[in-house]
Amino acid sequence: MPLFGFKGENAREKVVVLLTMCFALAMAMLDNTVVNIALPTIQRRLNATVSDLQWIIDGYVLVFASLLLTGGILGDRYGRKKMFLTGLAIFTLASLGCGLSASGTQLIAFRALQGVGAALLMPGTLSILTVTFPPEERARAIGLWAGVSGLALALGPTLGGWIVEQGGWETVFFINVPIGVIAFAVAWRTVRESVSEETRHLDLPGLVLGTGGLFTLTYGLIEANQRGWSDGLIVASLVTAAVLLVGFVIWEHRSPKAMMPLTFFRIPAFSAGNAVAFSVSLGMFSIFLFVTLYMQAIR
Repeated sequence: MPLFGFKGENAREKVVVLLTMCFALAMAMLDNTVVNIALPTIQRRLNATVSDLQWIIDGYVLVFASLLLTGGILGDRYGRKKMFLTGLAIFTLASLGCGLSASGTQLIAFRALQGVGAALLMPGTLSILTVTFPPEERARAIGLWAGVSGLALALGPTLGGWIVEQGGWETVFFINVPIGVIAFAVAWRTVRESVSEETRHLDLPGLVLGTGGLFTLTYGLIEANQRGWSDGLIVASLVTAAVLLVGFVIWEHRSPKAMMPLTFFRIPAFSAGNAVAFSVSLGMFSIFLFVTLYMQAIR
């Protein structure tokens, strides 16, 4: 009997792999939105400033986004299962650290570590599905995977509010621990190791320039609210960000082993898709923090 439309002698094994990848993906995506609802409580309990709250969100997203491409390359080179399990372990342990944090600084540090784990595990969820399912079943599997991603983002605020109300802000992070442990155990037993037949090289200059540019830009924009736009450190951060990001574009344009080949943007579908994704993310993530604070702290 087909399971989720998948057939064959190993249909059950493939479905188990699919569900495991979806649960792991849901954890990483939920942490993009679910934490926002807990921010007012975190602010009161940890005496966190508004800048701290922004870093609690952006520390995760910034590291996640900066290392995502690198995580995919590491999986292709050293083993997709190995990198997925490594990322899942880091994410789970970092979630435990987040829940045990006694200050805003500790929470920010563990959130950044969560971002490292998410950047390693998320590319693995897709690449593992690609090698697990044959071409005729791959579209269905990836469609379910993508649906879970969107559903996790949408459910984040509602689920976060319910979790905080039932168990406190720490529970938002602690709930990842049993899910992560179960997903690790199941993936260890069911996922087969695979590597890319094509050798991919790490673009270290591109990684340093891109990550450094994003970090200094984010630092300048967040800390400018407290320090002021004319503060020397803020001006230096924004100028450094501009230099690094321009350097990143130049390097990626010239490098034969670019981390993000700029020629892809000549493809209309690629450019349009990224423009839509950027617009959605800008509108969604930029309003989450302030609407949450307004609805819970002011109203």
